[in-house]
Amino acid sequence: MTTLKNPQILLASNLHDGEVMFLGASGWERDHRRARVAHDVATAAELEKIGLADYAANRVVDVYLADVALDADGAPAPLHYREKMRINGPSVRHDLGKQAAGA
Repeated sequence: MTTLKNPQILLASNLHDGEVMFLGASGWERDHRRARVAHDVATAAELEKIGLADYAANRVVDVYLADVALDADGAPAPLHYREKMRINGPSVRHDLGKQAAGA
């Protein structure tokens, strides 16, 4: 198995409400800390295959893998600015999304 430079998680947007989603062990999650983490190319391809199937079934859009770092508990934390912003929710209306829910 070929190891990735950085672990990766799969992100997408929920087609129903636009919320960012993360592929977890039992399906799509709204919390990035519950995302399945790929450490090798084969697992990353498996995650992407699942995401593309859900895209084809019109469940999600904008499916892509993102590099992460793992914190002390093993939870993934995005490395790039785009994903860091996406996990926090809307940046213009703090009364909506994850900020309003206290996440």
